[in-house]
Amino acid sequence: MYVAYHDREWGVPVHDDRALFELLLLEGAQAGLSWITILGKRENYRRAFDGFDPERIARYDEQKVAGLLADPGIVRNRLKVASAIGNARACLDLRDEFGSFDAWLWRFVDGQPRRNNWRTMSEVPASTAESDAMSKALIKRGFKFVGSTICYAFMQAVGMVNDHTTDCFRHRELG
Repeated sequence: MYVAYHDREWGVPVHDDRALFELLLLEGAQAGLSWITILGKRENYRRAFDGFDPERIARYDEQKVAGLLADPGIVRNRLKVASAIGNARACLDLRDEFGSFDAWLWRFVDGQPRRNNWRTMSEVPASTAESDAMSKALIKRGFKFVGSTICYAFMQAVGMVNDHTTDCFRHRELG
């Protein structure tokens, strides 16, 4: 599962608002856990969170929250569930103001993926000036679970940065 994610998805530029929102929420859900844990629960998250539709999530009420907190297929953390709802509302506000979530997010890399040339994974940073700026801007707009490290992992996942090592076939493929 992890290899398939790496080989087909990680680092591929994403410009779909729903997919971007999904990955931002999953990165936040991962805080304090391993990515493989969240990856294994991804389909459960898609089901539980209505396909990561921010318009639906923004309308969740206490009954829906109770159902999510009882769902063993996701991480049942009240703060993370509440942040998903608040983040959906903030995402919609950004979309309304900038035309799309995509347009707002990709401005942190001037609309183009950054290609790094790391030889080993130990060279890859946990955060950058861009992820610091994204984190601060998201927090200012009401998002939660969007610290700089989470933002950098998100940027890697959605192809804003190409952090595949130079010996990885995906580094070349993603140019």
